[in-house]
Amino acid sequence: MTKITIQLPDDPVREAEGAGLLAPERLEEMIRAELRRHHLRELLRLSDELIATELPRMTMDEIQAEVNAVRQARRARAARS
Repeated sequence: MTKITIQLPDDPVREAEGAGLLAPERLEEMIRAELRRHHLRELLRLSDELIATELPRMTMDEIQAEVNAVRQARRARAARS
């Protein structure tokens, strides 16, 4: 568990305390929610970047060949275990 100390103006702190927003559980919920939003924005940014690269599209046969190769590699690893 990590302990943090922050400095904020008095008025918003009083209002947040009155609304129950400074309880550790509530702060954790808000931080986790903001992290989810952050990760989603990053995923969308990367998705836009990928779309902009204009990579050649794969045919269904090429996709199936990649899937088959991954499955074969997994079976080979499982057989060695």
